[in-house]
Amino acid sequence: MYPNESVLSLVLTLHSLELPETSIYPAFIFGLTTYLFILICNLTIVITICLNRNLHKPMYILLLNLPINDTIGATSLFPQLLYSMWSQDRSISYPACLLQGFFVHLNGGASYLILTAMAYDRYIAICCPLRYGAIMTTNNLVKIITGMWLFNFIVIIVVFSLLTPYRICQTHMTDLVCYKTALTKLLCDGTEVNNIFGLSCLIVYHVLSLSVVAFTYIHILITCVTNKQSDAKNKALQTCGTHLVVFLLMEFHTLFPTLSHRSEFIPAFLRRVFSISNFIFPPLVNPLVYGFKTKEIRQKILTCFKNKKIRSF
Repeated sequence: MYPNESVLSLVLTLHSLELPETSIYPAFIFGLTTYLFILICNLTIVITICLNRNLHKPMYILLLNLPINDTIGATSLFPQLLYSMWSQDRSISYPACLLQGFFVHLNGGASYLILTAMAYDRYIAICCPLRYGAIMTTNNLVKIITGMWLFNFIVIIVVFSLLTPYRICQTHMTDLVCYKTALTKLLCDGTEVNNIFGLSCLIVYHVLSLSVVAFTYIHILITCVTNKQSDAKNKALQTCGTHLVVFLLMEFHTLFPTLSHRSEFIPAFLRRVFSISNFIFPPLVNPLVYGFKTKEIRQKILTCFKNKKIRSF
């Protein structure tokens, strides 16, 4: 048992990566390359939207939050993971673990809220095109973005604040990342309170997101079916279909490791694999799906590269 006064100097041990000695350096190089690629792709989208006034529209401003959030998520995992690969040291201080956990969960919650806001934006654009300019004003856009980040920040602060009053009985983590569920298992008592509140927050996020996404996409589908303009219909269905696939994949990647902590039938190895993949695939896929695949953003990036190429000559 560790008293509350000593938690600042407490050192935890994350679950072993279980890498063979011959795979350590290839895994490190692969991880570093993946992290750099994620940063380059997401920061390219951020810079492109910020520097081009033509992209300062509600759709792209909402989209801007996604690469920023993906960068936060990847950065909350990769530096610590790469260091532990290189040094073969899985220890992490308790404050550092809390900090990692905070940003990990901030990233997860923000992903839901951003995709929900983007679904609402598409709903207004497709189902109420004549009212789009009046609804998605700059003032309302600022309210949406500020509101979702503030709500997410407060919820995650409260979630992790519930850990601090209770004593810690063990220092070995059951996961590769400092998830709230893994941190809760370290406590001597208070696990029931933390589990109930954590599960309640999970339900709120999922029910809120699923309700908005289901409502918006049912109405979008109805509008597309009744729309006689085939080009507009195909464009809307393609955009929204991609968005829906990404949302459902994120649902699976988030729910599986979370619920597996509460089940004895799911292998721990499988849970750990999915807990890591959640910080790899979304930050890699989102820039390709929402950024480079979007015609306006792709054209701006290509124009920028062409201009640089011409100047170099």
